[in-house]
Amino acid sequence: MTKSQLIAIVAKKAHLTKKASNDAVESLFEEIIRAVKKGEKVVISGFGTFYISKVGDKQVVPFGNEEKRQTIKGHKVVNFRVGKPLKKEVW
Repeated sequence: MTKSQLIAIVAKKAHLTKKASNDAVESLFEEIIRAVKKGEKVVISGFGTFYISKVGDKQVVPFGNEEKRQTIKGHKVVNFRVGKPLKKEVW
């Protein structure tokens, strides 16, 4: 499903115009991004949880070539943990 398909479905089910539906979907995504960016967990009951975790530094050796050993700096990643109802539907 694409974002435009999601907007069309929301418009139809909520009896909204596509413009109003687009604004609603955009607002939802913006708020999720804002919260995760601040380091907050975003819990959507029945769907799942978005959260940030930190990945430490890693040593990488391409194809066993010790002379070309590189370090990848630690960074943050966004994770998603699926909620039980969604998991039950999918698995």
